[in-house]
Amino acid sequence: MLCHHLSFVTRIILICSGKGGVGKTTLTANLGIALAKQGVTTAVLDADFGLRNLDLLLGLENRIIYTAQEVLEESCRLEQALVKHKQEPNLALLPAGNPRMLDWLKPDDMQRIVKMLSEEFEYVLIDCPAGVEDGFKNAVAAAKEAIVITTPEVSAVRDADRVIGLLNTHGVSPVQLVLNRVRPKMMANQEMLAADDVTDILALPLLGLILEDEQVIVSTNRGEPLTLSATNSPASRAYSNIARRLQGEDVPLIDPAKEGLGLREKVWRLMQTKIF
Repeated sequence: MLCHHLSFVTRIILICSGKGGVGKTTLTANLGIALAKQGVTTAVLDADFGLRNLDLLLGLENRIIYTAQEVLEESCRLEQALVKHKQEPNLALLPAGNPRMLDWLKPDDMQRIVKMLSEEFEYVLIDCPAGVEDGFKNAVAAAKEAIVITTPEVSAVRDADRVIGLLNTHGVSPVQLVLNRVRPKMMANQEMLAADDVTDILALPLLGLILEDEQVIVSTNRGEPLTLSATNSPASRAYSNIARRLQGEDVPLIDPAKEGLGLREKVWRLMQTKIF
């Protein structure tokens, strides 16, 4: 499992959100798989001790023997606690421990765990608890950079803004934005904040736009991240593109205005731009 590259600088990325239910853990699971598929060794660390779900989303819940808790207590080695993904061997999960860990876990503990992971993996993705409480403070202490995920709703954007303020205070950089559950028709009808509005409010560069996609719910219930299968669903493409951008590739962002068009409007727009 361990990374045999002699020299690499580990990217330690906190994946966080202002509020729960905006797609943070789904992004962590899919991004982990997408990066692993692109050939980089990736560890996903479930730091959401109170509401651990990352194991379920990756379909690994039945294979957990040890967790981050035993690693910290030194009752097992890191390699024993890591759950390697069968279909994607470049990916491993370090599961969250018992929710009671929150009573004693300190930022130093998180830094220790992440340091151990960073010696073995090229990417460490930390699934951070939503909000700005102690769980967030522990996780942020170990992060170098961050991805903030939000939906284009006023309340979610406001909560994301608070998190961004704390990330800046802790010197986490770069901080990039992922906009989830984008509905192009609602954006076009001004029933939802436009992507530009959100990036203006939060003053962050946009790393990815994920369209509302029913396949996300199906894959979550199956414990099979969309990026694992060769599906060409809009969300799967978006997750893979986010991974490619993280890797330094120049992948254009989708334009929600064009995605929302029906076939008739697309043909009409095409006819306007082509000379027949």
